[in-house]
Amino acid sequence: MASDMIYNAEKGDISIAVAGDAMITRRMRAFTEPAFLELVDILRKTDVSIVNLEMLFHDYENSWQWSEATYTRSDPKNLDELKWMGIDAVTTASNHSFDFSEGGFLTTLQHCKDLDLPQAGGGRNIDEARSPAYVDSARGRVAVMGTTSTFSEQSRAGAGRPDFPGRPGVNALRHDLVHHVERGFFDSLQQGMEALGYKDIQDARKAFGFRGLEEAQHDTTEIEFLENKFLLGEEFGVSTSANQDDLDGMAKWIRGATKQADWVVYGAHCHESGNTGEFHGITRISPPEFLIEAAHWAIDQGADLFAGHGPHFLRGIEIYNNRPIFYSLGNFIFQNESVLWMPDEAYRRFNLGYDQTPGDYLDTRSGGGTRAFAADPVFWNSVVAVCEYTKGALDQVLLYPIDMGYGRPIPQRGRPVLSTREVGDETLKWLQKVSEPFGTEISIVDGVGVIRL
Repeated sequence: MASDMIYNAEKGDISIAVAGDAMITRRMRAFTEPAFLELVDILRKTDVSIVNLEMLFHDYENSWQWSEATYTRSDPKNLDELKWMGIDAVTTASNHSFDFSEGGFLTTLQHCKDLDLPQAGGGRNIDEARSPAYVDSARGRVAVMGTTSTFSEQSRAGAGRPDFPGRPGVNALRHDLVHHVERGFFDSLQQGMEALGYKDIQDARKAFGFRGLEEAQHDTTEIEFLENKFLLGEEFGVSTSANQDDLDGMAKWIRGATKQADWVVYGAHCHESGNTGEFHGITRISPPEFLIEAAHWAIDQGADLFAGHGPHFLRGIEIYNNRPIFYSLGNFIFQNESVLWMPDEAYRRFNLGYDQTPGDYLDTRSGGGTRAFAADPVFWNSVVAVCEYTKGALDQVLLYPIDMGYGRPIPQRGRPVLSTREVGDETLKWLQKVSEPFGTEISIVDGVGVIRL
């Protein structure tokens, strides 16, 4: 092996910026506020910048699927706006990936390819969805991978075989859910079987998915009922664990990426919550157990950074084996109120008729800004995290607070700018609080959060 370095990447010095969900529906380059242009400058100067693309890019060529949320769609040209801001790669697996069916998702991936914006997390089969996208930067090659734990079954990518193609979709991370219940509730499950007339054990198992009912009648501690597992315990609770088959399937791609890239970033979209934590009126702010498990697992497999998003607010930061884990980076661009068209069923949810337009629907959904996302600043304040590595190891994490215009009218809010000192300090104090359970110390220096190793 040669002793003299000839490539910049050999130094092991790089800066990687990660941010949360980019729900972009409008152009970016038209704006000139100094706080906006300074944010753009941070993203451009970082060696590699990555966000989660929680928006579909198409021209309504494909059918929509029923949803209780926004039917995400943006002009494909807005992908170029992200590139203009300095975004080098995106992850694409989320609960919105199939808002416009398989066709809308594949059209989005094709637009990313046509505009030379690397994407990870989706593909024409499960291996494409799990495989990395690569970004060649001046100081090293970065592999980007993505997954989502919140998804519709139709959107989960599937494997092919020699004589049959795979199923297009997202790299889904399933999780196993266990309900811990007290004796009274546990006994009621058994009593309910008799009350419903299912005295025959075999018929009950077939009708309800029961397993181990014979044992349940002989003091077993576990029952599976209606596809849910119940364990007898001292108190009520819920525990989750990552699906081992999905972890095994992802492992080979991380292993391969560590051989083909200098750095590996894994993104995860997760709306599920843990059972603990309350701050500023938001309950269950902790990440679920399975996400913590998956984040640690990804680092153990060789990832250098784990970037979570999904609940639209900030969750804690953990430094695990000297590598950063962001359990949720909140929002980066939050323009889901500027979608141009909605299906009839969306209007009917709010008793709106044919005389109403998307502007009426979106304003009604938020109660004129008095409920849901529009009513709470926690969804409109976040951070862009810049992870700086020196000689192959994490040196520090810089957390730049961003403001997406809480309280402003729909045509203004949603675009990120660097926060004022007052708003930014409140955001960083939130992040300090939710990171305490992970033992992470965040100092605030001149309006920027700093984690030093």
